[in-house]
Amino acid sequence: MRRFWKVGGGALAVFLCFVALLVIGTYSAAAGIAGGAGGRALGLAKGAVPSKYQALVQKWGVLCPTLSPAVLAAQLYSESGWNPTVVSPADARGIAQFIPGTWATHGIDGDGDGDRDIWDPNDAIPSAASYDCALAKDVGKVPGDPVANMLAAYNAGPGAVFKYQGVPPYKETQGYVKAITTLAKSFERPVGRVAPSQQAAGAIYFAQKQLGTLYLWGGNGTPDQDGRFDCSGLTKAAYESVGIKLPRVANDQYNAGPHPSREELLPGDLVFFSDDLTNSREIRHVGLYVGGGYMINAPYTGAVIRFDKIDTPDYFGATRVTKDGAEALPDRTADAKAPVDAP
Repeated sequence: MRRFWKVGGGALAVFLCFVALLVIGTYSAAAGIAGGAGGRALGLAKGAVPSKYQALVQKWGVLCPTLSPAVLAAQLYSESGWNPTVVSPADARGIAQFIPGTWATHGIDGDGDGDRDIWDPNDAIPSAASYDCALAKDVGKVPGDPVANMLAAYNAGPGAVFKYQGVPPYKETQGYVKAITTLAKSFERPVGRVAPSQQAAGAIYFAQKQLGTLYLWGGNGTPDQDGRFDCSGLTKAAYESVGIKLPRVANDQYNAGPHPSREELLPGDLVFFSDDLTNSREIRHVGLYVGGGYMINAPYTGAVIRFDKIDTPDYFGATRVTKDGAEALPDRTADAKAPVDAP
């Protein structure tokens, strides 16, 4: 059980004033560091790829110049959520969601054990990278962004990319290309500062208004729940109040944008906690950072929404939410049978 710091009485009023200054300062911070943001990633963000697959993604994600570990990770996460046993309604199988017919042509023996197993990530992840690179080569002479063309070929086939001399005007394909290239940013370890969020102040304002509300596991703040929240319900509602729709569960919220370091946190960043610091899929708690080492969060049953310190042994990392990042996340509503949250 995590230990939480409580704010009470007059200290709360002082702290609210402190937070108000931080919220106002968010926009000033945006102006001050936006110019220094950006740059290509040197590797994968901490814990974004489950540790048992990270070496595979890092190795095979550089199979060809058009591919990167972050793009390969974004595809795998989007396809299966890192689940090696999932089967889609279209009979796409395993962590890379290969159709058996495609696997028969493009599956490779990635681990050199003498077989090509569609269910084995040691074969499926290398096969996904190999297939991407084959497509990149097929459409290599088509003008435009080579990464976008590769992803478009993956979604619509290389023939469509040739026909339209770039990403075809299919809504599904254009959406897929945008989703994967955007989602890849949540798997990158960025170079330089992460661009600040312009929606942060509004999200904090919403969360402040919930202070003192009793926690409810599975709570979404609806009238029938007396306006009560759990941790991910609170952060989802906070960002929904500024027009950004986050997934319901905490571990999916982690992929809603790039990941600033602890030293670069700004008010409005989501901060995450886990008992396994190597795997974002094991995240079990989330809060909304307000500055000064504190967050607003809905802690657990019996507690109220309050301020707590973030610097605890189970601190996992942070996400700077973006609208594009949130929209790029796959819809796993059907899989979210229960919130991922503190008990």
